[in-house]
Amino acid sequence: MTEHARQKLFSHRAPFPIAVTASAVLVGAGCPRGEQAPGPDDSRAAATPSETQATPAEGEASEPAGAEPAEPSDSPPDELTVDTEYEAIEVKRVSEPLENPWSVAFLPGGDMLVTERPGRLSLVTEDGATTEVTGAPEVHAENQGGLLDVAVHPDYDENAWVYLTYAKPDDDDTDTATALVRAELDEAAPALDNAQEIFVQDRYSSPGRHYGSRLAFLSDGTLLMSIGDRGTDPPRAQDTGDHAGSLLRLDEDGQVPTDNPFVGDPDVLDEIYAYGLRNVQGLAVDPEDDTIWVTDHGPRGGDLMHRIEAGRNYGWPVVTQGLNYRDQGPFPHAEARSMEGVEDPFYEFLPTLAPSGLALVTADAFPMWEGDLLAGGLRAERIRRVVPGEGEVLHEEELLPFELGRIRDVREGPDGGVWLLTDQDDGALYRVSPSG
Repeated sequence: MTEHARQKLFSHRAPFPIAVTASAVLVGAGCPRGEQAPGPDDSRAAATPSETQATPAEGEASEPAGAEPAEPSDSPPDELTVDTEYEAIEVKRVSEPLENPWSVAFLPGGDMLVTERPGRLSLVTEDGATTEVTGAPEVHAENQGGLLDVAVHPDYDENAWVYLTYAKPDDDDTDTATALVRAELDEAAPALDNAQEIFVQDRYSSPGRHYGSRLAFLSDGTLLMSIGDRGTDPPRAQDTGDHAGSLLRLDEDGQVPTDNPFVGDPDVLDEIYAYGLRNVQGLAVDPEDDTIWVTDHGPRGGDLMHRIEAGRNYGWPVVTQGLNYRDQGPFPHAEARSMEGVEDPFYEFLPTLAPSGLALVTADAFPMWEGDLLAGGLRAERIRRVVPGEGEVLHEEELLPFELGRIRDVREGPDGGVWLLTDQDDGALYRVSPSG
């Protein structure tokens, strides 16, 4: 572990026992990061006067809007080895610098697709060569908005479909909505062809915050898609006539599955699968039984992990474990930490994680981690390894604290390795593999 990371680690100790992996050997040195501008998904992004006067500026960190940015991590190494509690791991940087990368998806031939928030889709080979894919949708890139998640269709070998979420501008390029497009990928060009916009949330609103936008396929071929509460009006997450603050379930063409939980209910939009969520940016599905796991950003505190059930209300903002940014008092609109008729969280991350990216370990590359969840942290600059039990967390370990920077995405690759994206102006793609 670098000395800077060590100092930050022991000045941010958790209030209860969490195993912290703190032994690392650096093998290389990355490019200097330099001064980091206010970043998305935390309160480093300055709030507008209207936001600060109307509601707290909600970002994915536990400090008020307008606060000074935290000191950036040391320039991350190109390689390091770490002895965790149960697994010795090797972390290697794979890609050349990427501008605020947001998501990675794997192609059958071994290459990867990576979204960069300003609007680029990149094809990354196994040896790290990066080429821009043409034909990506037009996005509104502001604060947290831009080109967001990417997913590959389960039958990609037959249809070449890839799916992208993004902040879609309205005709005046003033307001935005979370949108979904699918297109056929020509890997040789590389280019997106036959693009089809298959879903746009029902209401445009001011740009910059809480788009959600994670994607995951279920075993029946339907597609889950998260949409955040959009930041300025949190009660939208309790309005079932509004897509904001929900997890959607769609057919592969964007239509509504006939067995969605609210189909036929005039008070609920048919696409909604679950609601009362703030800004889900971690989403993983267990391939064995379709258990759905999400991580959801809280305000000041209240970062949560949920096991999602169809048709359930997860409470935000009426029920929350988080506090108001400005004064650490109760969050506006909050009524309780728990309430009848509202699902309690599976777990609350303490201290704050600012969760983004979530992977379920299913391969045998890391035998002691099988069945565990790996939750990325933006503000926390680490991964939390969570061991789930029946309705409770049995154990938790912190991995790579302050070593790589803000963790935007965590994925298990087809090779059994764990792949990470770091959210920086010169972010990167990393592969985590067994050491030795």
